[in-house]
Amino acid sequence: MRNVIFILMVFGAMQVQAQDAVHGKAVYEHWCSPCHAPGGRKHPGTSALEIIYKGEKPAVLEERLDLTPELVAAFVRNGVKIMPPFRKTEISDKDLADLGAYLSPR
Repeated sequence: MRNVIFILMVFGAMQVQAQDAVHGKAVYEHWCSPCHAPGGRKHPGTSALEIIYKGEKPAVLEERLDLTPELVAAFVRNGVKIMPPFRKTEISDKDLADLGAYLSPR
C-alpha cells in the first residue's frame, strides 16, 4: 500500500510540473517570444544572442539546454544588456517559476 501511495505522489508531482511547464510556455509566448522567437531579424533578443554566442550556443531560448529556473529568473528580474527587467506586476513569481520550468532542459 505504501508503494502505491508513493507512486501516486510521484505521479501527481510530475503532473504538476508538466502543468507548470505548459503554463510556462504561455508565459514565454506572451512575454518572451516577441524578442526571443526564431528569426533573428524580426526578434532583437535572438539577434543579439546570435552576435554574442557566434554559433557556440543556440540563440533561440527554446533550443537552449543550459538554462535553469534560477538563471531565467535572474535575467527576467534584473534584465541584461538591451533586455529590460520585468517587475512582479508584469510577470508574477508563479509565472516566472513556470517560465523557468518551461525553458529548463526537458
